[in-house]
Amino acid sequence: MTPFGVRLAHAVAARGALCPGIDPHPELLAAWGLGTGIDALRTFSDICVQAFADVAIVKPQVAFYEAYGSAGFAVLEATMAALRDAGVLVLADAKRGDIGSTMAAYAQAWAGDTALAADAVTASPYLGFESLRPLLDLAAANGRGVFVLAATSNPEGAGLQGALTGDRTVAQTIVDAVGAENRRTGTGSVGVVVGATLAQPPDLDALDGPVLAPGVGAQGGRVQDLGRLGPRVLPAVSREILRAGPDVEAMRAVVAGLREQLARLA
Repeated sequence: MTPFGVRLAHAVAARGALCPGIDPHPELLAAWGLGTGIDALRTFSDICVQAFADVAIVKPQVAFYEAYGSAGFAVLEATMAALRDAGVLVLADAKRGDIGSTMAAYAQAWAGDTALAADAVTASPYLGFESLRPLLDLAAANGRGVFVLAATSNPEGAGLQGALTGDRTVAQTIVDAVGAENRRTGTGSVGVVVGATLAQPPDLDALDGPVLAPGVGAQGGRVQDLGRLGPRVLPAVSREILRAGPDVEAMRAVVAGLREQLARLA
């Protein structure tokens, strides 16, 4: 199978780097006039698929589906399948992280041969980067990608991620470990998550992979500041686009405007 890093590069070249999010949180469901039941979740997701059918990659937020139990996972599976049918790469924002056989089971769920398996998945390395080894290896074997949390924009993250270990921050050690992984495989299929709102992001020069940058738009991150995150940045935008729903054309118009802003940076 073609490695995720290669597929992502081709998709971005053809469709742009914007990564819209599908975040069906209750406030948005209510704002769209859909209610809060499983039918509302399904309708919300179907509208997003229509609105995002021509982008390169989309990031469904797994937690909002998981909140509905097995019925929610069924909607997530259908949503991911519909996106793939439209030629869209799917980045499951699951933020999984554990050790040993438990991590291996998460790897099978999100990077193996299941209906939940996505083109890429987010993962937390804060039980040690090598705790992700089952996921990294299975994803590589199956041509899938992993985006590893490195420097997040939430205030609680700074104390841990900015702590020094030797002469580097913890976040920098994660970026460096991902860079080493990409050089080992040569596919550029492992990325990092770095908040677009951070005043001092880690050094990404030796990453050799993509950067998922949440926080653009409603959270205060600016498109014009993304250049400092390198040439392979994927701006993750959710609320700014979703607030235009449930009108599909209005959502597409926001996507088009963001694409134009990104194109001017190239």
